[in-house]
Amino acid sequence: MDEGASAEAAVAREQVEAQLHAYCRQGEYGQAVELAMRAYGPEIRRLMASVLHNPELAKDAFSLFSENLLKGLPGFRWESSFRTWAYRLARNACYHQLHAPASREQPVSEPGANEAQRQRTDTQPWRRTAVKERFRALRDQLEPHERMLLMLRVDQRLAWTEIARVMAEPDEPVTREALNRRATALRQQFQRVKARLRALAIEQGVIPADRLDS
Repeated sequence: MDEGASAEAAVAREQVEAQLHAYCRQGEYGQAVELAMRAYGPEIRRLMASVLHNPELAKDAFSLFSENLLKGLPGFRWESSFRTWAYRLARNACYHQLHAPASREQPVSEPGANEAQRQRTDTQPWRRTAVKERFRALRDQLEPHERMLLMLRVDQRLAWTEIARVMAEPDEPVTREALNRRATALRQQFQRVKARLRALAIEQGVIPADRLDS
């Protein structure tokens, strides 16, 4: 996304956030949820699909997210943007599905990762040579929390303190100091994940080895 498109997207989000806040002040929670789903639903679905790698788990996670959004909205205190709060609910719904007994009985890698592998091996050669597609396939090899971290920072462009709110554990404090510490740790983790991706890319021939130190 270029700078112009990014700026336009930021302005659009500000307008959405203002309207959501207005709906909540007026107690019109149904309209707020409807707007939130239109504005943020597609990107949250993409996040869940990438993190969970299983269409059924992603569908169940989105249903849980929607339910928790509706239940939690009256108590939302606007200490963050609505979008950040929505991503935290989405993160919790994903982790709930990952740790549910049913998902342990049928590993999440089974249909989703197999489909990703099928696409990597069966796709037409001209598609396989696209570096972006090959990097996406490499990202699929990461752990769920690593994929979530990458998507929040790279795809959704959340600030580090926002990511810290999203990724915080339920019993973790969300004071400014705690969020700053968490953000620092996440930045360090992000650099490790990028280094791992680069190593995988070189190992699998996506980028030449002489770019390792570039």
